[in-house]
Order: sequence, then structure tokens, then C-alpha cells
Amino acid sequence: MLTALDHVQLAAPPGAEDLLRPYYVDILGMTEVPKPPVLAARGGCWFQAGTVRLHFGAEADFRPARKAHPGLRVIGIEAYAARLASHGAKVIWDDDLPGHRRFYSEDPVGNRLEFLEPTG
Repeated sequence: MLTALDHVQLAAPPGAEDLLRPYYVDILGMTEVPKPPVLAARGGCWFQAGTVRLHFGAEADFRPARKAHPGLRVIGIEAYAARLASHGAKVIWDDDLPGHRRFYSEDPVGNRLEFLEPTG
């Protein structure tokens, strides 16, 4: 029986940690979580906000997925979108999901992210 989603694993090019940290910590408001030493040796980094955990692994021939993405729930989506935009992040609104406000963005290495908030 499944009980919860533990984390979402995303890929990044080797050595991209310093590109990811400002985006996920300063812009999205997440905290970097130390990786266990045996895993840290492989590169990548982990971030968390509450129960939301995103793990980034280094991938030698990295290409960002164009369709696959995590869907991240937010509170105050208009303000959150403005926060991303004020830091130069792309914000693309999409009104195709009934009962939700949502937008898409990309992190500094091109990973697609969906941000959504229920409206009802």
C-alpha cells in the first residue's frame, strides 16, 4: 500500500548545483538539505519545503524534459508568480485545468515546473 510521495527526482548537468541553489532557495523559498556523504560524492543537491522534497541528480548527457514535471501546490499563486517573475524567471499561465489557477516555469537548467492552487 502506498502512503505518500517521498520525493521527486530531477536531473541536472554535472556541476549545476550553484545554478540551482539560488533558484530553489532564494526564489522558491526551499531549504537545501544535506545529502548523505556517499550520495553527495555523486553530485547533485536536495531541497525541501515542508513535506515537498526535490532531489537533483547529476546526469552526464542531461537534457531537460519538455513534458514531464513536478506539480507544486502553492498558496497565494498570484504573489508567488510575481515573486518568480521579479527574479527573472519565466511565468507562463495556463487556464486549462478546471478548479485551479496554475502556471509553468523553468529552473536555470531548463527543468519544467508546474505551480498550482485550487480555486474552489
